[in-house]
Amino acid sequence: MKTLARWARAEWGPLYVTVRGPLLRRGWRAVPLALSAVSVTAVLHYVHNQSWGYDFVQNAGAVRAADPLWLALLRTPLSLFVPALDLPVWGALAQILFVFGIAEICLGRWRTLALAYAATLAGTLYARVGIWLGPDSPLGLPASDAHVGDTGPSAAVVGLAVFLGWRYGARVTAGAVIAAMVVEVLVKENLAGREHMAAIALMLVLCAVPAARQRCAGEAAGSGLPPGEP
Repeated sequence: MKTLARWARAEWGPLYVTVRGPLLRRGWRAVPLALSAVSVTAVLHYVHNQSWGYDFVQNAGAVRAADPLWLALLRTPLSLFVPALDLPVWGALAQILFVFGIAEICLGRWRTLALAYAATLAGTLYARVGIWLGPDSPLGLPASDAHVGDTGPSAAVVGLAVFLGWRYGARVTAGAVIAAMVVEVLVKENLAGREHMAAIALMLVLCAVPAARQRCAGEAAGSGLPPGEP
């Protein structure tokens, strides 16, 4: 048990310390973005399930690779909060509250929103590239996926979870999320799984670039040369 406790502190300690203080001081007021995202997602899900609201949500927030690029980009911000109709909405709402809430405290409101949008956009753009590559390519997709809607909030949730895990030292957790998405691709082989992997790839790049810069700066400082000098 002591070994497990030490591992848990090493894995989640930095995240716990960062999140605990603001939550104790401000409660739910510390995560207005997360609460807003949950509320918007719940409302859109309700409207989407109504006969009078289905077309509105489809026209305003449903993104498919078959759509013109300008239209997809216009719809992408709202598509971030349109959950899949064939999946339990309560699970999606819980994931959004948990992951967005932690990210909002650790990264800030606007940075969280920017990363969530970037993860969603990565999946949306990958779908177009994958269909262009075709099913014969390892990274390609069948033409039928052009008419499948994007992943909604799940790509953002997955991307933020990996980014947080990597940046705050919860590498096992981040690895577990990545492994789960790889299994999803291997078992289901659907567009959502591929879009999740695209979101993860972008988040890993965003984590790797600052780390590489810091390493180069450290090496330059150790050698006594300005960064970038031979």
